[in-house]
Amino acid sequence: MDILEAIRRRASTRAFLDKPVDRTTIEKILDTARWAPSGADIQPWHVAVVTGQTKRRLSEALLAARIAGETENPDYQYYPRKWEDPYKTRRIACGLALYQALGIGRDDKDRRIKAWNSNYHFFGAPAGLLFFLDRSLEKGSWVDMGMFIENVMLAALGLGLATCPQAALAEYPGIARHVLDIPDTRLLVCGMALGYPDDAAPVNRYRTAREPVAGFTAWFE
Repeated sequence: MDILEAIRRRASTRAFLDKPVDRTTIEKILDTARWAPSGADIQPWHVAVVTGQTKRRLSEALLAARIAGETENPDYQYYPRKWEDPYKTRRIACGLALYQALGIGRDDKDRRIKAWNSNYHFFGAPAGLLFFLDRSLEKGSWVDMGMFIENVMLAALGLGLATCPQAALAEYPGIARHVLDIPDTRLLVCGMALGYPDDAAPVNRYRTAREPVAGFTAWFE
């Protein structure tokens, strides 16, 4: 697949086929992604791959915390504490597009909760990835991690798989560290669903808008 085509085709997938992803394929994805750049070549990423019973235990623990009303305690603040435009408007448009694709009305609270809770089951994907960084590292390493995660998604697409990066899976990092026996010295950045896409699912067919180049670029000549 052409690189430019892959970048344009990559999309967050929220419905997967009941088809396992073998370990060799996941290793190939990570073997490709590891060539991402990083400052001073420190390669700060750590990845936990979860499948089978372990993924099920993690999903159940995260969902139980959510249902019990436990306060989220992520290792960092992902979103702004106060939304302002244009980001506020884009966020609302994204949410509306998602719920319309799912056929969920604005006032259908129960179905909205059910849709949100599917995050903790990796949207039914057979495999999940969790991305960790050492607490001793600074903001530059978060930039490095972003480039690595994008490589993971593009490599997966190149092998016929789909992904969905998920901030929701980092809402209760202590639970993830406990289930996976990850030391507290590592921060949980995000998770990711990985599997074969269900192309027939309406939720996988909607797309969000992107700003034109002129909307975010200034030229200095």
